[in-house]
Amino acid sequence: MKPSLVLKMGQQLTMTPQLQQAIRLLQLSTLDLQQEIQEALESNPMLERQEEGEDYDNSDPMADGAESGANGATSSSQDSFQESTTPSADSLDEDQWAERIPNELPVDTAWEDIYQTSASSLPSNDDDEWDFTSRTSAGESLQSHLLWQLNLAPMSDTDRLIALSIIDGINDDGYLEESLDDILASIDPELGVEMDEVEVVLRRVQQMEPAGVGARNLRECLLLQLRQMPANTYLLAEAQKLVADHLDLLGSRDYSQLMRRMKLKEDELRETIELIQSLHPRPGSQIESGEAEYVVPDVIVRKHNERWLVELNQEAVPRLRVNSQYAGLVRRADSSADNTFMRNQLQEARWFIKSLQSRNETLMKVATQIVEHQRGFLEYGEEAMKPLVLHDIAEAVGMHESTISRVTTQKFMHTPRGIFELKYFFSSHVSTSEGGECSSTAIRAIIKKLVAAESPKKPLSDSKIAGLLEAQGIQVARRTVAKYRESLGIAPSSERKRLV
Repeated sequence: MKPSLVLKMGQQLTMTPQLQQAIRLLQLSTLDLQQEIQEALESNPMLERQEEGEDYDNSDPMADGAESGANGATSSSQDSFQESTTPSADSLDEDQWAERIPNELPVDTAWEDIYQTSASSLPSNDDDEWDFTSRTSAGESLQSHLLWQLNLAPMSDTDRLIALSIIDGINDDGYLEESLDDILASIDPELGVEMDEVEVVLRRVQQMEPAGVGARNLRECLLLQLRQMPANTYLLAEAQKLVADHLDLLGSRDYSQLMRRMKLKEDELRETIELIQSLHPRPGSQIESGEAEYVVPDVIVRKHNERWLVELNQEAVPRLRVNSQYAGLVRRADSSADNTFMRNQLQEARWFIKSLQSRNETLMKVATQIVEHQRGFLEYGEEAMKPLVLHDIAEAVGMHESTISRVTTQKFMHTPRGIFELKYFFSSHVSTSEGGECSSTAIRAIIKKLVAAESPKKPLSDSKIAGLLEAQGIQVARRTVAKYRESLGIAPSSERKRLV
């Protein structure tokens, strides 16, 4: 085939670096975005934070006027130089500069005593929002809590070694996972430790706090907690007998069989069960080993003059601007390495600020449409939630569904009813007998309400709940009710049955 030149027209979407950066910032959570901004501030000298209450003319950071030379800087740059109270290094002569920075510092002098740093890792003592304990202390684990008690207990070196092996085999719930044979095998045979000595040390470990720690099963865990109760506790003996001999009947809620075997009246059995229910099936969970995690809302929704207002959380994302002092040093006709570096940094700073603005605008559009669509939820609660899918919001704001998915992932909205992820307001729909639609979130709320009002002696089955929903015009199958019930963490009707 003879080669030839052909003119062809076509459309093609190219992912420019600016577009890639905008998409990446759009899908970041608030915490990840703050980290990204901090990294940008540290790597790009053209970027700086705009402090609260500062009046700085940076309304158009994308303007080309910032590229003017040092002698021909824009008026805003000149004004900023005149308003600055701290002279720059170039404005000081050599004698003044030498006086400001001493050649040597005394041995016992701290850096902060001579120079004022721009930021500090620890705020001042008068900061009301500063919590020293939550930021400097580490959560205590169950293992460290048991080792602390072991160090206070008087025992021989051999027994202490056995106790350490036992504590190492206790999981986070407080149960001993390792068998006594494995613990005995892990001890040096030259010590001559026997099984009865391991069992004695285990009983000492089981007397530690929290009560029930070191148990090998649920029955032993409950019995350990009951044995540590005062001897005059009402129905203590009955509770111990029930746990030791009839725990399986209690699990199946066969109350008639329990009353017959234990020879107890209904009131006595109910109080005995209440005593057992006051115990902790996972005693190790009482020792909090993790730190509290806080959610920072991206959008705040509040009601003002019978209208719902949507606004961005300005405290979540710091405001950035281009440093006009550095931008004024960029010279147009200079192709030196330093000037080229500063020009590239200036352009990247503008792209970054524009991407942040685009992210905030998109987030506001999506949040406003969600609030407009789910106004019933804000007014009346979950039962008034309307069906909503990504396509509905994408069509309203004129964007693609993938963009809406990025915006609603790991973004949170603060409402008078609590803090919710934006994805929470999206749900599928179920048809009603009148031809309308009901969201799955509203159905879950109705199921939760029906279970809360049911009779404890005769709880509602999934089929009965489906019938009650159908009476309200909501057509839901029994297996769908079971799926919604499990998602709410509600046990089946056979496990919800209890004595009144």
